[in-house]
Amino acid sequence: MKFSTFHLFHRFDGQSFKDVYDYHLELVELAEELGFHGVRLAEHHFRDYGVVPNLFTMLANMAARTERLRLGTGIVVLPLHNPIHVAEEAAMVDVLSGGRLELGIGRGYQSFEFEGFGIDLAEARDRFNEALEVVLGLWGSPAFRHEGKFYRTGTEVELVPRPLQTPSPPIHVAAVSPETVTMYAERGLPILADPAAPFRKVVKAAETWRTTAELAGHDVTRHELVVARSVYVAATAEAAREDQARFEAGFDRSRIFNEKSAPIDPRTGKAAQGFEYYQDRYLKGGSVSNDFRWEQLEVIGDPERVIGQIRLLRDAGFANLLCDFGSTRPMPLEKMKKVMRFFAAEVMPAFK
Repeated sequence: MKFSTFHLFHRFDGQSFKDVYDYHLELVELAEELGFHGVRLAEHHFRDYGVVPNLFTMLANMAARTERLRLGTGIVVLPLHNPIHVAEEAAMVDVLSGGRLELGIGRGYQSFEFEGFGIDLAEARDRFNEALEVVLGLWGSPAFRHEGKFYRTGTEVELVPRPLQTPSPPIHVAAVSPETVTMYAERGLPILADPAAPFRKVVKAAETWRTTAELAGHDVTRHELVVARSVYVAATAEAAREDQARFEAGFDRSRIFNEKSAPIDPRTGKAAQGFEYYQDRYLKGGSVSNDFRWEQLEVIGDPERVIGQIRLLRDAGFANLLCDFGSTRPMPLEKMKKVMRFFAAEVMPAFK
């Protein structure tokens, strides 16, 4: 099992944008020092939920600060971008980092962001699929031309620069719904499983992906599945549970999970086309009980319990745990560093 860290870049009250950037840049440097496999960053727009609108700009900065860490997106919301720019910028980061880029992509879900870009959320899947074809085409062909419904090159073009990794940087598609997992497993594209889905759903997603990919003739041993989880380990299970309750009591999750983040069609007030699977998740104000988080959602507890949970994910077929150590917890920098150091010392050695 490999371990990576996830960075939302949420801006808490009283923080400047530079405060947020400096905080996470220090954590990324620490992740390399502690032996983590990589980092992944989240893209968001128009509110403090996440303040990195261009992941490749931030990854280029991180490339200059690190030597070994894999540098990943988690995720690029393809429908919000011109895919030619995505292919170019990703390739440039891959070159600058010495071939360390990992491209996580998805169709997005936040209606607020799609409205801000003037894009119909119901078109997200079709736009994503076409944009993916453009990125793969530019990376895979010396000369490429595309005339599609949403995107066009206008003429035959050559990608400059080209990625350093061959045939391309690793690609992961954000997925947990059976429909999406099956769609991309048939193409042999590995998944990045949703942190908001309970253990049973991500385990099922891995099983579905592996079975579908094998039936489609793909060598599943060539691909690594990634699973994202909220992660917290303390010296005792009791301390971890107390800390979890304190975190939840001190944070208003309705600031994150609300009508702005819900995949809602503003014309109908209902789930946008293609998002029926998620129609309730973002309209409940994040009101999930601590017991549910403890038993079914988070990797949390003392080292022994956490190691057991990670083994369950590994045995399900995941090869990389994307650890969110507290993106929405206003934790002082030194406290967060302590949490990461404890995890690296007490949990990671069990998987070497």
